[in-house]
Amino acid sequence: MKRKQLKFVVGSSVIILTLAFLAFSGYQESKAYYLTVPELHAMKGASAEKQLKVAGDVVPGSIDRTESKVIKFVISQADEKTHKVETLHVKYVGNDAPPDTFIDRAQAVVTGKLGDDGVFVAHEMTAKCASKYEKEAAAGVKRPTE
Repeated sequence: MKRKQLKFVVGSSVIILTLAFLAFSGYQESKAYYLTVPELHAMKGASAEKQLKVAGDVVPGSIDRTESKVIKFVISQADEKTHKVETLHVKYVGNDAPPDTFIDRAQAVVTGKLGDDGVFVAHEMTAKCASKYEKEAAAGVKRPTE
């Protein structure tokens, strides 16, 4: 192989490896684990500083929109083993308005980090329509969390 070809191969390899490393590290940083409220509580201190996704049902009457661009609410879910209902206080600080389906009893999935004070600070939120579940309950269909 000539010297010019060797330089081209080495240079191309360095560029490809750099791009692959940047893509991999960006993926690792944006990855979030999906947890239930009881699973998050079971993690104790291991959840600090990790990007997490947590799902639960919005507790009726807990939505507080008094602050500008901040929504505080509580989500809950029953532990499958003990059947004890566990709650998590959430502070949503996002640039986007919450989804229209974000109402009492809706299933919310929040992405963010658990603070030292036990409040989950979310920067993303999605919500499933509660009316869908009310129709299912009337028809005798059980939700996965029941």
